[in-house]
Amino acid sequence: MFQDFKLNGDRPVVIQVKEYIQRLIIKGALQADQKLPSTREMSGLLKVSRNTVIAAYESLEDDGFAYAIPGKGSYVAAMSGHSAAEGSSLDGSASLQIDWKARMNRYAISAVELDIMKQGIRGSKGIISFTSIAPDEHLFDLGDVRRAFMDRMAIEGQVLLNYGYAKGYKPLIEYLMRYMENKGVDLSGKDMLITSGFTEGFDIALSALRPESRSGAAICENPTHHTALKNLKLQGFQINGIPMERDGISTEKLEQVLKQGLTFDLAYLTPSYHNPTGIVMSPEKRSAVMKLMTQYGVPVIEDGFNEELRYSGAHIAPLIATAGQGNGVIYIGSFSKVLFPGLRVGWVLADRALIGHLESIKRARSIHTSTIDQSILYQYLLNGNFDKYVKKARTEYKRKYELTKACCEAYLPDAELTGDGGLHLFLTLPKDVNTRELLAACTEQGVIFTPGDRFFIQDGEGMNTLRLGFSRVADEHIEQGIRVIGEQAIKLINAK
Repeated sequence: MFQDFKLNGDRPVVIQVKEYIQRLIIKGALQADQKLPSTREMSGLLKVSRNTVIAAYESLEDDGFAYAIPGKGSYVAAMSGHSAAEGSSLDGSASLQIDWKARMNRYAISAVELDIMKQGIRGSKGIISFTSIAPDEHLFDLGDVRRAFMDRMAIEGQVLLNYGYAKGYKPLIEYLMRYMENKGVDLSGKDMLITSGFTEGFDIALSALRPESRSGAAICENPTHHTALKNLKLQGFQINGIPMERDGISTEKLEQVLKQGLTFDLAYLTPSYHNPTGIVMSPEKRSAVMKLMTQYGVPVIEDGFNEELRYSGAHIAPLIATAGQGNGVIYIGSFSKVLFPGLRVGWVLADRALIGHLESIKRARSIHTSTIDQSILYQYLLNGNFDKYVKKARTEYKRKYELTKACCEAYLPDAELTGDGGLHLFLTLPKDVNTRELLAACTEQGVIFTPGDRFFIQDGEGMNTLRLGFSRVADEHIEQGIRVIGEQAIKLINAK
């Protein structure tokens, strides 16, 4: 015994010693009332200092795993509520075994089936991956983030470590309300809820809008964000997809669907740097879409995805600004694709009465979004770092965007490209190129990308499309990877 102890250099030695002995006690390797080796003997067995063993024994006594008899030494305390051996409980009765797969409901099973991260493309080390559309961490200005953290902790650190409010951190809400007002949004009658990123905000909104007496019905662009599709399906919504055009959703097709007289509970739209196509909806089309939604009384969930990553052209007002004083748009924003995804902070801007209900749903689910995360983001924004960072990020991503576009035009000349900014391009290849087959061929050559069919609503759609995320790919790998994709696409075409 005690021969398998190994130190991990990253953690305090006294904690490692304590946890090692504690595990032996819980597993039953050390029995109740058994005398532990003396501190001198144990220090020799574990090859650590005697003071370390003394501190570890004291900590075990504090936690109820050991007790000391003056003049005799330390002993193992009797255990209750811990399994002493595999397959049985401490009192010898059979341990409870559940077949969890058989217990899973349809929601849980569907979540696994729709989980592209679990089922998705895995790249080995050294592979060129175009699958990510996360920001490049090399651009993160750690000094400014560290300063924001220290500034805020110095002001109200003890408060930030306690429970926060479900609605969110008030200084951040006030800052973001002004931020949205600067985008042209009329804040009359509107309020804001802070969430843990876009996905939580979207899921909470769907929970509130999902009808009880029937399946929900939603309108989406087709293709659209896979995470949104997944959550709509998990919430039981039937999805009606409207095809995309070069300047956004087809308003002609949208009007045709609305004229059919069906009841739609919501429309989910991403007007700027749409995922996956990268298309920016034109101002004229934004006005036309809002007129149709107003005419047919369909609430809109607007995804503010990547809105800040504009490389050229003037700012285009979001749909919630186009709606004026109307309360029919629910805007969900975050800085995850621009700033730091590790700070899980997003926001929902909507009608004040609706926000009141969403706040209660939020409180029932997760109590509140991390107050420390919110406060760091607030202080970072307050310190004026955001504009400086976005300017740097736009310059770098624009350069990568132009490089990726040029490589696609050179090596995939038959592909139709879309993408006006953001962190990715969307390619539509000739009809006889199946991008699932293309992915398999490219994977063998050390290159992976995201097949476009997973963004479409119906199975079998978009089988000749793919998304190229370039934000985290080195310049030389962008050129090399797209050349491989082009070569393998030609081979597939010639083989048919």
